[in-house]
Amino acid sequence: MLKLIHVIALSPLFILAACGADPAPGPVEQIIVREPGAAPVTTAAAAVASNPASALIAEGKAAFANCSACHAVEQGAPNGAGPNLVGIVGKAAGDVAGFAYSDALKASGITWTAAELDSFIADPAAKIPGTTMVAGAIADSAERQAVIAYLESITAN
Repeated sequence: MLKLIHVIALSPLFILAACGADPAPGPVEQIIVREPGAAPVTTAAAAVASNPASALIAEGKAAFANCSACHAVEQGAPNGAGPNLVGIVGKAAGDVAGFAYSDALKASGITWTAAELDSFIADPAAKIPGTTMVAGAIADSAERQAVIAYLESITAN
């Protein structure tokens, strides 16, 4: 009998505790309001759909987040564990001022074209034996292409 009284007495607490739980958030709907006759508003999704190159660059920027632990991509930012990669496309390997490159990379004779970056990012140690870049290989070809497109975009700017 005492147990039944405890169950009855505690039941409202369990019910109230469940009421306070936040439900999982649902999808967010975007509503764009404009004045009649005004030019249509371009959303980010519409801009990406109309420009596949910008979509690839956006994918590359997102994928580059893993690389940013070692590499900066802002003009004037200091080198980290790896060199700052602003303007790297078209530049000779081992040519970023103030970065202590491995002898192997400095002697490679490589100019960082899209093709050279692709093979280096795929497997740095195989491309340049003796490089000090020991992490950061990207096995997925599409992801490498996106990162290279992003690097090209920050070289152009």
